[in-house]
Amino acid sequence: MGTRTDRRGVLHVVTDPRRRGSQAFAHDLDAALRERGRQSSIVALAGGGELDIAVLGPTRMHHRTLRELRRRAAEADVVVAHGSTTLDACGIALTGTGTPFVYVNIGDPRHWAPDRLRRARVGAMLRRAAAVASVSPTGRDILRETYRLVPERVQAIPNGRRPERFLPPDAADRAEARAELGLPAGATVLAVVGALAPEKRVALAIEAFALLVTDTTEIADKAAADGLPPREQPDCLRLVVAGDGPERERLETLAHRRAPGLVTFTGNVADLGPVYRASDAIVLSSVSEGVPGVLVEAGLTGVPAAATDVGFVRDVVVDGVTGALDPSGEPRALAVAIRRVLADREAMGRAARARCLERHAMETVVDAWVTLLDGTSRAGSAP
Repeated sequence: MGTRTDRRGVLHVVTDPRRRGSQAFAHDLDAALRERGRQSSIVALAGGGELDIAVLGPTRMHHRTLRELRRRAAEADVVVAHGSTTLDACGIALTGTGTPFVYVNIGDPRHWAPDRLRRARVGAMLRRAAAVASVSPTGRDILRETYRLVPERVQAIPNGRRPERFLPPDAADRAEARAELGLPAGATVLAVVGALAPEKRVALAIEAFALLVTDTTEIADKAAADGLPPREQPDCLRLVVAGDGPERERLETLAHRRAPGLVTFTGNVADLGPVYRASDAIVLSSVSEGVPGVLVEAGLTGVPAAATDVGFVRDVVVDGVTGALDPSGEPRALAVAIRRVLADREAMGRAARARCLERHAMETVVDAWVTLLDGTSRAGSAP
């Protein structure tokens, strides 16, 4: 089937060029659509990040940013808005352009709506979208109910990643990754990946790690009751924190006090592959999440996760199968979850990869996106 030359294609909009969940997915979806012969491009509302994405203006909601977004959108068949700020930007800038937009909800919609006024404002913007895509069936149902959206306009399409970019490491790959990060070859390595911001609650992960290092009596007794093996020696445990943000200085101070010399802060990294390949387990300690891309990337790499049981984390982390969940968000409970993962990390890693290949491989996700975009774009037909 040939490509129509009059089709103007898809314009993806992200908040900024940082390598975070929604930006990484938008970048991969844009590339996957172009590989299928479709016209697709990606822009960021504002700058400040490591991805190679064109920037529209000085700040996310600046009048020059919105004006340039409106101009770009007028030349597209459909706009895909990835991430919370892009909803307001597209809802305002695209009014009257005739270009429909699809909003991608990656987080837990309940986290947006602490009061009636906020729900009403978000709902009004969501109703301006031609369609809304949630990364989880649960998120889809919450969006429909909370914001009284037309059910047919809200769909569930999983968060996707390209499996060929996240291959399980062999022994040589793991050793090389650990050398690159300055970690001992024989260490047991945990990793936290994400923004160092309050909602990620990285201090909880550091506190849980510190408890593992000291192996408090309570954790040791719980581990013994669960039939887990004795802990690793403290000098064989390492924590890597990959990311940056406003809490970095405070977190570095906490790590130095609670687990001196055992926590490595990498800052933002363009390629997270070495972090995943170096790790025995991923730790996610957020207070709210959708379906975190970090868990999908780690799972594809064969790395299981210990995570707080929030949002739609269960879409990836099946407790006792692909990882372990902490229902309380408390350091000792998270430390026990980490111990559970480390006790069965190889089997859990294999199960995590199998689940992510089945549900989150980009090729499968793109099929669903092509169907949605073809039904939404003003061109109205596939190329």
